[in-house]
Amino acid sequence: MDHDTFIGQVQARAHLDSRGTAETATRATLETLAERIPASLADNLAAQLPQEIGEHLRRVATAPDLPETGIRMDYDTFLDRVAQRAGEDKAKATHEARTVMELVGEATQGSLTDKVRQSMDDELARILFAGSSGGIT
Repeated sequence: MDHDTFIGQVQARAHLDSRGTAETATRATLETLAERIPASLADNLAAQLPQEIGEHLRRVATAPDLPETGIRMDYDTFLDRVAQRAGEDKAKATHEARTVMELVGEATQGSLTDKVRQSMDDELARILFAGSSGGIT
C-alpha cells in the first residue's frame, strides 16, 4: 500500500472532509502509538509502512530528547493524547485512531500487528483494533 492509498483510505473510512485531516489523524495516532509500544517494535512497524507514514513512528521512537517508549498508559490516556495531537474531541479521535490502526493492520504483516496488540493492555487493544466500522465488544 502506498502513502496516497493509505491516506485516501483513512479519509474515506473515517468519513473525513479532507486529506489533510486524514494526515493529521494518522500522525496523531502513530506518534501516540510510538510512545506506547517498545521502540524496536515501532521501528519494525514503520519499516512495513509507506515511508511517509512510518516516519510518524520513527520520529517519536528514535527521538533522543523524548522519554523512553513503551510507556504504560490506559486507553483514556492514550486516546486523550491522540485527541490532543489531532485537535479533535475524544470520540472523533477514537474513531480516527481505530481507522488508522485498521489500515496499519492491512498494510503490514499480521504477526507484527499481533505483537503491537499484545504489547497493550486488553482494553486499549480492544478499542484500537475494533476497526473503522465495527463496534467495540
